[in-house]
Amino acid sequence: MLRIAKSTRRSPAEILDQAERFFGEGGEGLAQTGRNECCISFAGAGGHVAVTLSEEGRERTVEIETREFEYPARRFLERL
Repeated sequence: MLRIAKSTRRSPAEILDQAERFFGEGGEGLAQTGRNECCISFAGAGGHVAVTLSEEGRERTVEIETREFEYPARRFLERL
């Protein structure tokens, strides 16, 4: 299991939409299992990805917890 994080100034909606495209059906092919204003989660192929946002002032922290998708999780954060 891996837990990594990165700070960004992108909007929460933009981050979650990017995560949906990257990890979902058109990207890594995972099934979306939940979404609300602060997080989105996916599962499939024996693993999972959970993207959680937290805000402090104008900065947002994007935290990803994953099992079996460590490399894609790192790639996603690099592209933010």
